[in-house]
Amino acid sequence: MTIHTIHDAFCQRVKAAPDKTMAERPGQASLTFAEGLSGVGSLAAALVARGVVKGDRVAVQVDKSVEALLLCLACQRVGAIFLPLNTGYTASEIDYFVGDAEPRLFVCRPEDLERLRTAMPGTVAVESLGARADGTLLDLAASLSPVTQATPVSHDDLAAILYTSGTTGRPKGAMLSHGNLATNCDALLTAWRFTDQDKLIHALPIFHTHGLFVAANMSLAAGATMIFLEKFDADTVLDLMPDATVLMGVPTFYSRLVQSDRLTADRVSNMRLFISGSAPLLADVHLAFRAATGHAILERYGMTETCMITSNPYEGDRRAGTVGFPLQDVEVRIANREDGTVLAQGETGAIQVKGPNVFGGYWRMPEKTASEFTDDGFFITGDLGRFDAEGYLHIVGRDKDLVISGGYNVYPKEIEQLIDEVPGVVESAVIGLPHPDFGEAVTAVVVAQAGAELDEASVIAAISAGLARYKQPKQVLFADALPRNVMGKVQKNVLRDTHAGLYKGEGELSGRSRSR
Repeated sequence: MTIHTIHDAFCQRVKAAPDKTMAERPGQASLTFAEGLSGVGSLAAALVARGVVKGDRVAVQVDKSVEALLLCLACQRVGAIFLPLNTGYTASEIDYFVGDAEPRLFVCRPEDLERLRTAMPGTVAVESLGARADGTLLDLAASLSPVTQATPVSHDDLAAILYTSGTTGRPKGAMLSHGNLATNCDALLTAWRFTDQDKLIHALPIFHTHGLFVAANMSLAAGATMIFLEKFDADTVLDLMPDATVLMGVPTFYSRLVQSDRLTADRVSNMRLFISGSAPLLADVHLAFRAATGHAILERYGMTETCMITSNPYEGDRRAGTVGFPLQDVEVRIANREDGTVLAQGETGAIQVKGPNVFGGYWRMPEKTASEFTDDGFFITGDLGRFDAEGYLHIVGRDKDLVISGGYNVYPKEIEQLIDEVPGVVESAVIGLPHPDFGEAVTAVVVAQAGAELDEASVIAAISAGLARYKQPKQVLFADALPRNVMGKVQKNVLRDTHAGLYKGEGELSGRSRSR
C-alpha cells in the first residue's frame, strides 16, 4: 500500500472494518476503529477550540493511553505538529522545551494541571489527559461537535517534533514530516509482512519513535489490533503471547523474558515475529531466546531523525550483532570520519543515510542542521559501522558520547554540568558501562577535592531533582584524575576501557558490550 499520511491510512482502515478492535486495554473496555475515529474527531474539535491551527505545536506529557494516540491523530487532522515529551522530564527540562518550541497547547497529566496552568506562559493553553480516559481535554471534546474534515497537508508539512540530545548538551527538536512517517511506515509494513491479521503486544512508551512511529503507526495503518499495555511486565506479556502475533520491544524486554521458565516454544506458538531496537541486543540474549523459543529476534536500526533505517530480513538469516540491510528507498553508506570519502565493504567508518525517511532538520537550528548533512544530502548519524561481505550492517560504536540506556539517549554533558556544581567536586565525566538489562548503565566518574566528604549517594541525591530518572547515574565511581590527551580533552574511551565490567548494580556483567 502507498500511504499519504498516517491519518489518511487510519481513516481507510476505519472504512474497511469499522467494528474491528483497534486496541485491547486490560482493565478497560476495548476500542474499535470506528470508536477511535470518533475520538479523533472530538479531540480535533478540542484542539480547534483552544486556538490550534495548522503549523501550531501541541506539546504532550501524559501517561500512556489510547487517547494519547488519538490525540496524535487529531493533531494530524487539524495540521498541527505533535510534540511528545518523556513523562520523566522535570520542570526545568519542560521549561526549555516550551521556550524552544512555543507550543499553542500543552497537554499534561491531570495531577499536573493546576501547577502548569500557573507556570506556563500566557500564550500557552494547558489541558489535561489521564490514563483512564479522563481529563479536561476529553471533557472539552465531549461538549463539541467533532471535526470531520482533515486539513490538507503535503508530504513536506511537519507532523511531529521529537527532542533528542545534542552535541552541545542542548536538546534538539528533530522535525519529522508527514512524508517521513508515511514512507517509513510503508517500508516497514512490507519488510515485516505486517497486516490487518496481526495482533501486536504494545508495551513500549509512546513518547518516542519506537513506540509511537513504529509500533503504533504500523498498527493504525495496517488495521491491526494492539494489546495496549501501560508498561512492560514479563509475566503479563507471557500471558498474552498465545493470543498475539508480534512483539516489538527494547533489549530489556528480551533480557527479562529469557530469565523466565515460562518462555517456551509452546508458549510462543502463535507468535510470528519478535522485533528488538532502540539499543544493541546482546548476542547472548539473542541466542538464549532462540534456544528457548525457536524464534530468532529481528534486530533493526533507526534514529529519532530518520525513523527506521535498516532491518534484519523477515525471511533469511537474522544475525545476532547486526542490524541487517537498508529498507526500501533508503541509502546507507560508510564514510571516512575525517574527509567523508566513501569506504569499501568491510571498512569501519561513519554511517550516513539518505532517503524519504530522513528528517528535514532541527527546529530553529539551521547551522546545526547544515553541519549534520553532507554536501550531497546524506545525514551523518553519529554512529560508526561497517558492512560485512554479505551486506549486513554492523554498528560498532558511536562517534559521539551519547549513552543509550534502556533505549533512551542520555547526553553526558548535561549530567556532568550538574555534578560539577556539587560542593566538593573538582570535575566529572559521564560514560556508559555495559549493563545486562539496560544496554548501558549511566556511570559518573568523579574527581573530588581533597578532604571532601562525598560518596555515591550524596552525589546522586544532589543532582536527582534536575534530571529525569533515566538520566540519573546508576553508579558513581571516584578517581584521582581524569585521563586526558595532549589537547586536554578527557579520554572517555580510556575510562570505558578502565571500568568495563565494573558495574555493581543489578545483575552481572560478562565483559564489554559490543557496541554503544
